[in-house]
Amino acid sequence: MRGKIQSQGAQGTSDAAELPCQPPPMGSRLAPGRSGSTGRSPSLSLSLFPQSCLSRQQLLAAIRQMQQLLKGQETRFSEGLRTVRSRLSTIHASLAKATPEPPVAACPALQAPVDGRKFGTKYLVDHEIHFACDPGFQLLGSSTRICQANGSWTGQEAHCAEISECSSSPCQNGGTCLEGLNHFKCLCPPQWTGITCQYQVQTVPPTWSVTDDPAFSRQPRCAQIAQTQQCSCDPGFHMSGTASNGICRDLNECEVYQQQGGPRLCAHACVNIPGSFHCSCPAGYILLGDGKSCEDIDECSLSQDNCTSGSTCINTGGGFQCVTPQCPSAAGNISYVKTSPFQCERNPCPMESRSCHQAPKTISFHYLPLPSKLQTPAPLFRMATAVAPGRPGPDSLRFGIAGGNNRGHFVVQRSDRHTGELLLVQSLQGPRTIHVDVDMTEYLDRVFQAKHLSKITLFVSAYEF
Repeated sequence: MRGKIQSQGAQGTSDAAELPCQPPPMGSRLAPGRSGSTGRSPSLSLSLFPQSCLSRQQLLAAIRQMQQLLKGQETRFSEGLRTVRSRLSTIHASLAKATPEPPVAACPALQAPVDGRKFGTKYLVDHEIHFACDPGFQLLGSSTRICQANGSWTGQEAHCAEISECSSSPCQNGGTCLEGLNHFKCLCPPQWTGITCQYQVQTVPPTWSVTDDPAFSRQPRCAQIAQTQQCSCDPGFHMSGTASNGICRDLNECEVYQQQGGPRLCAHACVNIPGSFHCSCPAGYILLGDGKSCEDIDECSLSQDNCTSGSTCINTGGGFQCVTPQCPSAAGNISYVKTSPFQCERNPCPMESRSCHQAPKTISFHYLPLPSKLQTPAPLFRMATAVAPGRPGPDSLRFGIAGGNNRGHFVVQRSDRHTGELLLVQSLQGPRTIHVDVDMTEYLDRVFQAKHLSKITLFVSAYEF
């Protein structure tokens, strides 16, 4: 083997003479690179001396040394893999032999009965589900059922059966029977009244009835007692005339009580009937079981209204109103969108528009029926702030009356830190419709945040009930 060596001096480069390859000096050896725990392949450094080279035996020795190093690395790597594999097998066997956790016992889902409601949403062991029926229906089956450990429910399946109080047609003289909760009510034609429309409306008996109508006059009951004739009248009648030719005439209880200033016999009108009296109610009301009180008929829930599609029926004293709330028309940068039948929300404002930010953020509509001459002061409406979770709420609120007619009848006061209350302070005589607007302004660190407006409409009836 021969090598060529270049030498560089001050004058440049020149080819040196080819020299024979010499073995390394005594004491020289191959210097293998160190192989540590970093996993890098061992390197081999060879020191080449001028005019020397490695012999064949030295190269073979270096290669054998490298092979031994690689074999040691491979052995340690295989041992690590076997250890990991053994541990995985142990864990797998342990998990396979472990007793599986029993599933959480639960019962099949229960549905609300038709014409009824269900209370409770959990179907786990020992949890209860309750059932109730809508007005006019009675519950058949179990009102409460409990989930058992075997996955079944206690009790019987709940059903709601209609209460047919009107099946016997109790209303007379063309009256309409209305189903109630375990009772019925008769909606009578204008000329009839009473619980079952059994009485003809007659607020004042005709002048001829006292003498001519046998229902309002009758013969007394007389008996001879100790050579003296004693006569008496049935309850509700009084004696008129002498004992020989006397007659029992009807006692008009309605007039007697009115003249004597006694307690009112009826909430509305007293109707005299032979020997007694009965009470009647105005149109749109029904007589209650006590025979004297009147209750408003809810035409909306009974579908007796004539409101068109797009409007909402609001029940009022003695009738109903069809309402269609509308959002304010757009003005400049301020515009609203209807988010529910009774609420409007302001569209996002431009950053620079102060008037838009100060306009009400929400506008809600509320309709309240009121009796006439309601005793005051009377709370009518409350406003409260609602804060989204995770967001700081206002630290102060201000309430005020922003508009409407008859504003002098109302005041707004704070009922607690986050609630304002509208009070009626002057009684209202119906029938009439009153509008009042109440606003609530939110502040945070004395800085204006938002305003909310509630537009309230009061339907005051003509009656005190």
